[in-house]
Amino acid sequence: MERIKLYVEDLIGFMGLEGDALTMVRLLLMVLVAVVLAWLAYAFFHRLVMPGVLRLLKKTDAKWDDVLFNRRVLTSACQIVPAIVIWQLLPLVFYEFPVVRELLARLTAIYITVMSVRTVVAFINAFKDLEDGRRTSAQQYFQSFMGVLKIIIICIAVIVVVSIIINRNPLAIIAGLGATSAVLMLVFQDTIQGLVAGVRLTSNDMLHIGDWITVPKAGANGIVTDMSLTTVKIRNFDNTIITVSPKTLVDDSFQNWIGMQQSGGRRVSRKLYVDFKSVAFIDDRLRGELVEKGFFTAKEVEGDRVNLTLFCQYMERYIAKRPEVNDQMLLMVRQFEATNTGLPIEFYFFLKEKEWKTYEHQLSDILNVIYATMPVFHLKIYQQYPEQ
Repeated sequence: MERIKLYVEDLIGFMGLEGDALTMVRLLLMVLVAVVLAWLAYAFFHRLVMPGVLRLLKKTDAKWDDVLFNRRVLTSACQIVPAIVIWQLLPLVFYEFPVVRELLARLTAIYITVMSVRTVVAFINAFKDLEDGRRTSAQQYFQSFMGVLKIIIICIAVIVVVSIIINRNPLAIIAGLGATSAVLMLVFQDTIQGLVAGVRLTSNDMLHIGDWITVPKAGANGIVTDMSLTTVKIRNFDNTIITVSPKTLVDDSFQNWIGMQQSGGRRVSRKLYVDFKSVAFIDDRLRGELVEKGFFTAKEVEGDRVNLTLFCQYMERYIAKRPEVNDQMLLMVRQFEATNTGLPIEFYFFLKEKEWKTYEHQLSDILNVIYATMPVFHLKIYQQYPEQ
């Protein structure tokens, strides 16, 4: 650096300048040299070093290095280099202007601090790209820790920037924060509560990215796409995004469908209301029709049998034989307490298919068969007609 300064002095001497012009020309030439060196340093790292590092990382079999040291992280790191060059050259460029040198030194230090924090935050954010599919409890713990770490780094950076501006030791500022801890607790109240709630969610294995959840209070019914210290993002099935806080999920109730998704089937619980006037003992005509259609054997319909009882027995057999139904799980057709709108009959079983669209199509097909079969047993669904 001193050699560069000597070259500039020799050039000015060769030009024969004196007085104020000498000082200004020296300053302009030194500033130009500093800017050129800073630009060359940035170009070297951005156009030579960074592409070389990226090519080297692609040749490795590991995936984590490509994710953590991605282009965004390396680009942010390269932007620090010219500031470091300027920082080193300031004493030589502005040695005759101590006030300007001090001001620029502080601005450069602030820039280096901010860009360093930006690089570290980008590096921490890159850990999210290492996840593949559903986030485990350990990964969620790690993400919560990363969120806290980013907050700590940003707080430290703010303290360092303030110390640079007021020219004080950062440790002295940190020591003075004890008196303002109550204010900080109030400012970061949501973050602290979100952290505690997030730890509770993950420690109890209550929620992961990729889970299908329903939050009635928030009107959410969809897939969890992101979890952080203060927010849980849910993409509804209509592609709208709802954001709720972890504290809301912990304090209130929400329904997680992951148990159903991991089980052998998705539950069906549908009711229909039978008209009491249609419930009766079967006659010989109906007995013969049921035997003729193969619903029952002649022995099964002997004696005084009620059409509703036979209907429930037949539907249990029919549903159990459907290939879409998991017959290894609970399956039944049962009655509920009678109402003034008919006798409730519930069809309770599990479909093997859990994907929404296919599930609804299969369910509709089974229910349509149930509705069409009821008249065979001389049963009617209760239907209230509007008053004329």
